[in-house]
Formats: sequence, C-alpha cells, structure tokens
Amino acid sequence: MSARTAAVAVAVAVTVAACGASATPPPSVSVAPVPVRPAGAQEITAPPVTAVADCGDPEASLRPGPLPGAGAMPAGSTMARIQARGRLIAGVDQNTFMFGFRDPRSGQLEGFDIDLAREIARAVFGAPGRIELQVVDAGQREQALQSGRVDVVVRTFSITCERKQKVGFSTVYFYANQRILARKGSGITGAADLSGKRVCAVAGTTSLARIFALRPGPTLIGVTSWTDCLLMQQQGQIDAISTDDVVLAGLAAQDPDVAVVGASLGVEPYGVGVRRGDDDMIRFVNGVLEQIRADGTWERLYASWLRSLGPSPGPPPARYQD
Repeated sequence: MSARTAAVAVAVAVTVAACGASATPPPSVSVAPVPVRPAGAQEITAPPVTAVADCGDPEASLRPGPLPGAGAMPAGSTMARIQARGRLIAGVDQNTFMFGFRDPRSGQLEGFDIDLAREIARAVFGAPGRIELQVVDAGQREQALQSGRVDVVVRTFSITCERKQKVGFSTVYFYANQRILARKGSGITGAADLSGKRVCAVAGTTSLARIFALRPGPTLIGVTSWTDCLLMQQQGQIDAISTDDVVLAGLAAQDPDVAVVGASLGVEPYGVGVRRGDDDMIRFVNGVLEQIRADGTWERLYASWLRSLGPSPGPPPARYQD
C-alpha cells in the first residue's frame, strides 16, 4: 500500500468512526393535530331572525277531496303537470338515519321520509318508483320549493307559522321532540347543563332558536348536516347536539358512546312541504296521508324504519282549517 493510499484509508476510518460516535440527539418536536371543522361550521352569535307570524293553528291544513285515480290527474292541476313530466321530484335528506339516509352498501336513499315520498309518487302514477329524489340541505328547503326545483319536500320539515308565510304544508305526519345528545359520562343530563358548553345544530332548523334562548347560554355551533355535528362530537370539538329526538336517535345508533338525554325542549310537527299557492297539491298530499293512515301503510313504514324508537304512537290525526 502506498503512503497516499494508507493516508486515505486512515481518513476514511476516522470518518466512519466519527459517524458511529454518539451525538446529542436533536430536540423532539411535538405538534398536536388540529381538528378540522366540517365545511360551513361556524359559531352562531346572533339569534336566528324569525318573522313574527300568527297563522292560527299552524298544524291545520287544507281538507282533501276524493283522491283521483293514479294516472288520471285532473286537467290543469299541479298533479297533471307532474304526471306529464313523468316523475315526482322530491326534496329529501341523505344524512338523517332512519328518515332519509344513503345506505352505504347500496348507495340508495332510504328511510321513513323517502318511503313517504314514494307513496305520493304511487298516488300520482300508480308506481312508487316514478320519483326523482333530490338531496336538499335543511337551510335550502323553502328556497327549493319557491324556485320550483322540487314538487314536495319530505325531510323532517317542522311546520311553523313563520315557514307557512313562505311555503305550504300538509297535515302532520309525525311528531318529534327536541332533546339533547351527549357523550355518556359527560355530566350533561338536561338543558341546565348546557351553560358554557359547545352545542351543535344545523343551520336553518327550528332547533337553533331554542338553544340560543337558553340562559345562561351555551356556545352555539351551526353546521350543514347532523352527521357533521356527530363528527365534531366524536373529535371533541363540541359537547352536545340538540335537535329532534328521532334525529338524535339515528345519530346514537351510529355511536355507542353517546345517549339522548333530558326532557323535551319543544314539540316538532313534521309535514310535507309544498310550494305556496299550489293548494290543489296540498289537498292531494293530504288525501294521500289520509289513505296511508287508514290502510295501515303508516304503521308499516314505522315498523320498517322507526321500530327502534319504541312502540308505534300511531299516525297523528289530521287537523283541517276548512
């Protein structure tokens, strides 16, 4: 080995030894993951603006006449226009388990409200499949009807005097109660425990006003869907969810660590939304509801989708204003 080669070998050996020598490890850096809020989630700092309205009995609707035969809608009627189109267009939900949700296995929309919309299609065409289901966010329900985008909205749509200034409603087809969904062991057992807590609700729903009115109040977070609320609760971004008990029961069925708690904060009467002024369509839908109350279809739909809520309360009796 030449002197130069030996020198290079020694240098390499020294370098390798240096690489293997212990050195002070770099300081560890710990970065906590930042939970990402669902799109559209925001704190609501002002009470929902609602017009003062008095419509007498908000649950009273137009009395139906005899139902026309399927496929034989009266000439010039709203139903005849739907028949000529070849399908009923219904605004529905895809995020409310049991009422309107997308089955992850089939990809199809299913639930109590979906089947109720199909019964309206059956009455027009004689076939429940003659329907186009359009997913509508809660805050879009009135606009979807006013614009003519949909013929009906069947989407856990609570009847109020304020809403009846914008759209028409059928008679009540289901009663729900607003309650609270909290994590088990959280200490939240009722409305009094929400003070200072973070509570989630969907924008455009009647649930917001009752939560905002609590004193001392919670921090109210508005989102676009109830599954967004559940996701935020699972990530620890909110403490509770408050809305209709049937909606909360559907969320609880997806998460064994939460439970529906507390007394009712208010009653929610669900009706089918129809464009304001389409009185013939309102009477027609009420005729369909009369039929499914009488022939057992309502009970069949309850048994199919809502059995986990407990024994059937039976279909709500219709109330008419004329």
